[in-house]
Amino acid sequence: MAWMNRLNLIIIIAFAVMNTSCGVYSFTGASISSEVKTISIQQFYNNSPLGPSNMSITFTEEIRDYFLQNTNLTLVDEEGDLQIDGSIENYTLTPAAVSSNQSENGIDLASLTRLTIYVKASYVNIYDDQFDFDKTFSFFKDFDQNSQDLSANEEEFVEEIFDQIILDIFNSSVANW
Repeated sequence: MAWMNRLNLIIIIAFAVMNTSCGVYSFTGASISSEVKTISIQQFYNNSPLGPSNMSITFTEEIRDYFLQNTNLTLVDEEGDLQIDGSIENYTLTPAAVSSNQSENGIDLASLTRLTIYVKASYVNIYDDQFDFDKTFSFFKDFDQNSQDLSANEEEFVEEIFDQIILDIFNSSVANW
């Protein structure tokens, strides 16, 4: 029975240590101070001359949903304990690989095209400015123009790129990576 008392004591000590830690940790990797309760995520405006017209709304809703699903924070309209805002700065299409095929004019054709989206984001933690940032995040999707029409697949490509950029913003802000 002495081992049972020791086991209970170890469990109680472990529980006490976990409850008195300096932050709140989750399975998503977020480490948010216990004093942080709210987050405000302002509308991300589309400053890019190209891309779908709904990118601003789509990105803003997706980043809000991601933070709400992966933290215990309450979304407020403005002046949250954590504050995120920014804009979609660019949407580019560039050749990623050239094929041996040529056009009628003798110009090499791209076999892969790269769609890249750049998002500028600012993050403020009113309780700890050590992690505040103002930086640009980007991600890309390569696709074969011969087998994947951009107009037919653009929504899927943009969503895939946004998912990665949102994850990068999350990791840079509340996961502190």
